[in-house]
Amino acid sequence: MGRRGRLCAQGALLGATASLVFAAQAGAPDAAFDQNVGAFVKKNCAGCHNEQLKTAGLALTSYHDTASLLRDRAVWEKAVARIRAGEMPPKGLPRPKPDEIATTTAWIEAQFAAADEHPDPGHLTAHRLNRTEYNNTVHDLLGVRFKPAADFPADDSGFGFDNIGDALSVSPVLMEKYLAAAKKIAISAIPLAITAPKPTRERFSPEHGRNEERLELEHTFDLPAGGDYDLLATVSGRKEAFHIDLSLDGKPVQSSDVVISKDKPRLYQIHVHVPYGEHVLKAELTPREPSIEEVAVSEQLKAAEEKAIARQIARNPKDEAQIRLQHALGNVATYVDQLEVRGPFNALPAPLPESYHRVFICGHPIGQHNAKCVRTDLGALARLAFRRPVSNAEVARYTALVARAQTSGLSFEQAMRVGVEAILVSPNFLYRIERDPNPNGMKAHPVNDFEVASRLSYFLWSSMPDEELLRLAGEHKLSQPDVLHAQVRRMLADSKAEALVDNFAGQWLELRNLDSITPDPDQFPEFDNQLRQAMRTETEMFFSSVVHDDRSILDFIDGKYTFLNERLAKFYGIPGVKGKEFRRVDLDGTERSGVLTQASVLTVTSYPTRTSPVLRGKWILENILNMPPPPPPPGVGSIDAQAGVVKGTMRHQMEVHRANPTCAACHMRMDPLGFAFENYDAVGHWRTHEGAFPVDATGVLPEGKKFNGAAELKTILASNTDTFAECLTEKLMIYALGRGLEGYDRSATKKIVAGLAANDYRFSSLINGIVDSVPFRMGRGDGGNTE
Repeated sequence: MGRRGRLCAQGALLGATASLVFAAQAGAPDAAFDQNVGAFVKKNCAGCHNEQLKTAGLALTSYHDTASLLRDRAVWEKAVARIRAGEMPPKGLPRPKPDEIATTTAWIEAQFAAADEHPDPGHLTAHRLNRTEYNNTVHDLLGVRFKPAADFPADDSGFGFDNIGDALSVSPVLMEKYLAAAKKIAISAIPLAITAPKPTRERFSPEHGRNEERLELEHTFDLPAGGDYDLLATVSGRKEAFHIDLSLDGKPVQSSDVVISKDKPRLYQIHVHVPYGEHVLKAELTPREPSIEEVAVSEQLKAAEEKAIARQIARNPKDEAQIRLQHALGNVATYVDQLEVRGPFNALPAPLPESYHRVFICGHPIGQHNAKCVRTDLGALARLAFRRPVSNAEVARYTALVARAQTSGLSFEQAMRVGVEAILVSPNFLYRIERDPNPNGMKAHPVNDFEVASRLSYFLWSSMPDEELLRLAGEHKLSQPDVLHAQVRRMLADSKAEALVDNFAGQWLELRNLDSITPDPDQFPEFDNQLRQAMRTETEMFFSSVVHDDRSILDFIDGKYTFLNERLAKFYGIPGVKGKEFRRVDLDGTERSGVLTQASVLTVTSYPTRTSPVLRGKWILENILNMPPPPPPPGVGSIDAQAGVVKGTMRHQMEVHRANPTCAACHMRMDPLGFAFENYDAVGHWRTHEGAFPVDATGVLPEGKKFNGAAELKTILASNTDTFAECLTEKLMIYALGRGLEGYDRSATKKIVAGLAANDYRFSSLINGIVDSVPFRMGRGDGGNTE
């Protein structure tokens, strides 16, 4: 009898009790369910999957009727598959007869088929724009050159994403931020006069790790006007011989030596005339041979430092080790510390901002507007901001507001600012509101073309529909599949589709967590901010390649290529990659493929001091297999709760932990998946030993499949294509709809997965399947639910 069989046998008494509870709680009679499912569960499943044991987080005894079965359709589909495959009940326990299996599984699937005859698109609540969507929408609406939501409170998340309508509430603090942002945006968009700005200074000085090699630094500065500017770069760290080059927008503007000197500050600047707008300032260091004089100065500096250390040790001899460590920590390599721009001097009047022309489509310059401009300009702005046609009555409310502001003594431009602010704090702007023909009913209906345009743009761009989408919506053409698919192709080719990388991939693959990970610098001295960014860039470019090259989604599991620069290639031990630029690299013959062995994923699924098979196994269950484990039972100890260095190998520690029967059920699923990646340390570096012990990356999956290492596990995962396809489909559907999925969504997801299989699992097939689906193209009321 296997371990799982023993655990289930131990739960037989609990199972018998659960069966009595199961019968007592049945409530309204459902004879067909009880005959076809209830009796089968009582006889074959209740010993493990009862409400006391909840083996693998599953209590099949809690289902009492057909409606409850349909609500958790995914659970029962997986149960049917495992029963048919002979995986359940587990080895060592009595097995149901073939005719019993056939009768029960056929009845369950018949209920699914009957439900699919009447598809339910679900109900979408009014969807507040999250911070990213707000920034993008304001930028696309008015072309402002800043991110007004930067100081908004963090958005709540649900189902793994921060664009879930039910989770996006509005607090009093957020409402105050909306009002302040609207005012700031309106002031920026509508200047009262054309004046030359006064000189200011702007610095860029990102945090620098003590082990980080930063021989170049660049930043985009947004200059408020054309004029003369001082461009400066500061060098810090050890006194070493370098050459520094300053460039602006890729063109050299200054070149000089970084001289080894006792007193000379290492500040390099040039005074140049620069036009209005965004410009990239870059400083780059290259090593050079020091002069004889510099060698002498360097020796003097080293001698002075040794004397200073000796004096400190003489005063505190017991602290010698700490004193030397402090000096070593302070003795960082030479690096570019800061970029700075000062100015403008002799400034030219700033041109009217792009946002001014987007507000005043009438085309008149400042001071030459007339009464007709108010209705023309605010009507056009409201149409774009609300992402739909606006009525005359709606426009009249905003024109009346402007008229009252002028009556109170404000100038025309000041009054128009009031009108713009009012549009920007309207619920029609802050929310994506869809109007149900019967809000209190449950009847499905097609959403209108403007609502399709918004669903599509916020799905692919995290922003408002552009003019082409709105035009097609006005012509009622977005309901035509060929037109809709053409727009999907156009939108995915647009640079704004990088929102899928930043916002979907960033949350699905948990890349957003990479910034908060701080590996122990003593154990992983090679990890620094430069390597962190390279890790992120690799995964982002990989995801973007799958999108833009319309590759198979199975590449996420085992794609034999990636994108590397010299720093990350050296970290991976892959030769032949030179320079800072990322390029596609073939991975045949290496220990890496797909996203599972990319350093970004391996790092976010580790602790600062060590790997975590539990975190890595849980990540795979949630993001690749779509089988998230339940939370651990209360009061159960965890070695991961310590998140520190463990004694012996990680495998040994986990074997001790799994000896607890309460922990074993879930860890039997998680741990083998995580152990497959033990050849990769806590920052994703390849290793063959864990301390003094050889790495053991072997494992056995619950269904009996054996593997040795990540490559063999990925082969197993890639062979079960529909499991991953279903997982990614559900993740992307949640993101696209802005809500969690329900049992009634299963027919749509299964149809999309079938379409993927028929189209070589191309990414475009996944996107088209979602935008063609009933949940995406249709809606319904909430049945009068007031919660």
